[in-house]
Amino acid sequence: MIFVNRKKELKALNDWWRVKLPQLIIIYGKRRVGKTELIKQFIKDKPAVYFLADKVGEKDNLKALSKSIGSFLKDSLLEKNGFGDWYDLFAYLKAKPERFILVIDEFPYLVETNKAISSVFQKGWDEYLKDAGLFLILSGSSIGMMEAETLSHKAALYGRRTGQILVKPLRFGEVKEFFPGRSFEDILRIHTVTGGIPAYILLLKQKGSFKKAVEQNLLSPQAYLYNEVEFILKEELREPRTYFSILRAIALGKQKFGEIVNETGLQKNIIMKYLGVLEDLHLLKKDLPITEKNPLRSKKNLYFIEDQFFVFWFNYIFPFKSELELGKTSGLWDKFSRGFNLSVSRNYERAAKDIVADHEGKFFPLLKIGRWWDRNEEIDIVAVNDEENKILFCEVKWSNKPVGTDIYDDLKRKAGLVEWGKPGRREFFALFSKSGFTPAMKSAAKKEKVTLFQGDREVGGLQK
Repeated sequence: MIFVNRKKELKALNDWWRVKLPQLIIIYGKRRVGKTELIKQFIKDKPAVYFLADKVGEKDNLKALSKSIGSFLKDSLLEKNGFGDWYDLFAYLKAKPERFILVIDEFPYLVETNKAISSVFQKGWDEYLKDAGLFLILSGSSIGMMEAETLSHKAALYGRRTGQILVKPLRFGEVKEFFPGRSFEDILRIHTVTGGIPAYILLLKQKGSFKKAVEQNLLSPQAYLYNEVEFILKEELREPRTYFSILRAIALGKQKFGEIVNETGLQKNIIMKYLGVLEDLHLLKKDLPITEKNPLRSKKNLYFIEDQFFVFWFNYIFPFKSELELGKTSGLWDKFSRGFNLSVSRNYERAAKDIVADHEGKFFPLLKIGRWWDRNEEIDIVAVNDEENKILFCEVKWSNKPVGTDIYDDLKRKAGLVEWGKPGRREFFALFSKSGFTPAMKSAAKKEKVTLFQGDREVGGLQK
């Protein structure tokens, strides 16, 4: 297993460990995003018990956990007999002077077998563990359940945690660490498929061509990721079909609320509820122009699928399922390739946001970053700093032709339409291009201090 980045998360965990106080840390995130590997990296040089809960009865999980703790503390009696209930476990841990880490991974599985388990752990923390030397980590892949059971105001454990980490998919720059020496275009294509999920990246990292890796891991009924989206929705949601129809509508380009209503045939009040749930699960994002002054009253809301793997799946697996199920794959790769280049182009805009954030020292402290649109006009990336009255405009082009001054001139024109800031605001410009820039554009960039990126690499006209 390759472990990439997660520096901030590891630093936070190590900082909590060094405090030498009782800790209750919540770690959660999507399936296969790398939570377990993060935890294992953290505990590898520390006294720790790692326990993975299973979908078995509560007593079986408690017995297995007892055995793990007994083995670690060299308590053969405990290892053999186990605890009678959870409170016996908590009392035992309080009585132990040794400071160590106890990880309970997939905590939601315990919740499934005992709906009151969070209340049990809340009482256990209040009466036993908050005065012990234990470093307790509760981890889980069901974002909805982890938030409901440990983080929300209504959760029994609310207010007990001493820290939490939402493990997110890797950003584009972090995905590059898996592929030293590979071209920007190759890595962007892999990111367009995987959305930065480490387990998916490792599947596509196998030897062979990109085509072979995608066909083997996605484009057949037996492939590992063929039904992944359906599995995730069934695990997270009680009514997966309804959520599925909403996600499918948005994947088809129905991004306005009214368009989603018309496409799905669902009632408005029902859709509002479901959209909110999908946002909470980080599958969907409600977007507004970055410069919008009254977000709550705005009628410019657009909905986007936030999970890039979901974007890929709904566009390139789901539409071809009938053919794939029947084994009619002849010519399928050609159909896939024609549309996939457009998806890569759109994902370049997502990657460019990460690149801009990584290079903010070339511009100014970026307090907000997003998109801007109004009627038929749009700008791919806009970043602002209200305090300094500075604004950055970026255009992103995934084309086989070098970007010329016409693109820059049009970006300046659109920038003039953006109502934001105080008089005398300072404007910055950047262009992103797959295929570089014309000599005229390079000259203009140098003269007007426009930042140029080819792929993800700075190539000239840097800001000062």
